[in-house]
Amino acid sequence: MCGKVGVRPAYADPALPIVSDQGEYVIEVFPQQHKLIVWKLGQKLKTYPVAVGNPATPTPIGEYKVIYKGENWGEAFGPRWLGLNVPWGTYGIHGTNKPHSIGQHLSHGCIRMRNRDVVELFEMVPIGTKVAIYGHVLGDPGRGPRDLAEGDVGGDVQLIQSRLKSAGYYNGVCDGKFRSNTTAALKKFQRDRRLAQNGVVSSKVYEELGLLE
Repeated sequence: MCGKVGVRPAYADPALPIVSDQGEYVIEVFPQQHKLIVWKLGQKLKTYPVAVGNPATPTPIGEYKVIYKGENWGEAFGPRWLGLNVPWGTYGIHGTNKPHSIGQHLSHGCIRMRNRDVVELFEMVPIGTKVAIYGHVLGDPGRGPRDLAEGDVGGDVQLIQSRLKSAGYYNGVCDGKFRSNTTAALKKFQRDRRLAQNGVVSSKVYEELGLLE
């Protein structure tokens, strides 16, 4: 994780995609508290401890939905998998063969549960269930946003694409995948703002885009 430590994010655009409630169940995930809550018809039904992504591979912040339910993906994923519609990668809620990781930032972005808990969740919620993952898209409080470059993926990349698109520099899809078209748009932005044209989203770029103050 790179960038200025202690620089306060000014604000973040709403995370995409925005998902309407898809039925009687809603899942909420609070990465900083390592907690997953299941709501049914507005009433809190269950609370589970979870493991979430480490700072280098964070759990995606935003609103998604369960689009796939599978069993026995492999020992590392436990007995059940609930896949989410994150546009820049394969992320899900699953079990684990490392129960000691529960309650920590130790995954590669997925949400790990104890195996008995993920079996219970799997049986409880249907495909289409809304999953809201809370936090700041630019990173944890007290930690500056990471520098970004071609090859990176994530909600922070999606936010940069959105800002560059609003400013007239980016014409692609805001999918959270930092590819050559994002690099080209960023370099044009850097040129016009008299910044180093290196294709890297540094703290100066975040500031020029109005994302840091």
